This record gives sequence, C-alpha cells and structure tokens, in this order.
Amino acid sequence: MPTSTAERVERVLAAKAASGLSYDDLASKLGVTNAYCAQLLLGQAKLRKDTAAKLSAALPAITAADLESMQNDFPMRTFNDEILKEPNVYRTYEAVTHYGEAIKTIINEQCGDGIMSAIDFYVDVGTVIGTNGEKRVVITFNGKFLEHIEQKTENNTACSPRA
Repeated sequence: MPTSTAERVERVLAAKAASGLSYDDLASKLGVTNAYCAQLLLGQAKLRKDTAAKLSAALPAITAADLESMQNDFPMRTFNDEILKEPNVYRTYEAVTHYGEAIKTIINEQCGDGIMSAIDFYVDVGTVIGTNGEKRVVITFNGKFLEHIEQKTENNTACSPRA
C-alpha cells in the first residue's frame, strides 16, 4: 500500500505541475485552504466526493482510479523525524517550540483549561510585505478549543473495569 500511495502522490503532483496551477489557485477552485489542498495531493487528507469532482475539473490529468483511491484509502498522517532536517519544517517547528509556552499561557488565559484541536483545525499559508519591503511568511493556525473536562463518574458511559 505505501508504494502505491507514493506512486499515486507522484502522479497527482505531476498533474498539478503540468497544469501550471499553484496551490493557492487550486485551493480556490476546490474551496479549501492552500495547506489542506497540499495535504490532499500529498495523500495526508481524505478527498471528499464533492471536492473530488472539483479536483477532477481542475486537474483532468488525474485518473479516475487515483481520484477513487484518494477518496477511499486512509491518509498517511505519520510523523517522520527526518522531515525536521528540511529547513522550512525545522524553522516552523523551532518557532512553535520557542513560543510554545507563551502560546499555551495565552490560550489558557483567553479560553480556560484546554487545548487547541489539531483535528478540527485549519492552516493557511501566505505572504505579506514587511515594513522594509521584505517578503514575510504568515502561517495561520485556526483550531477549535477543547476544554479539559472534570471526569465525573455519572458522565462516564463506559463500565468501569473496577466494578
């Protein structure tokens, strides 16, 4: 399965490259964020039926079999430490790590005791021009806040193994 997924990703990325469309262009056609669009093409997110029709129209070189696979095969959402050797990925990881405690403190202050979901989550990547005319990268993380709950026995719908 991993080999066929890797081969499918190669074919899909080749179709994107041949189209001349950027991830921003393609994302606009699909109605998704540019990061989610990239995840779809990289096999890291599952393609939904309505989005599959839009993708087929935008990139007609993608075969019906590959579109079906993108809808039916489970995505690869693994983490390989080797990716941290890629400078863009490492610098993003470094920034989140460096600012992590401050981010956590502000989330807790503004929302309460909980975390940001990485499942009910949006990522969008873009650029702006800085005050000195330089291109600056903007990454927006938009995740649902999940409050930590008090684990009351009357709310536990599973039988306790202690019973």
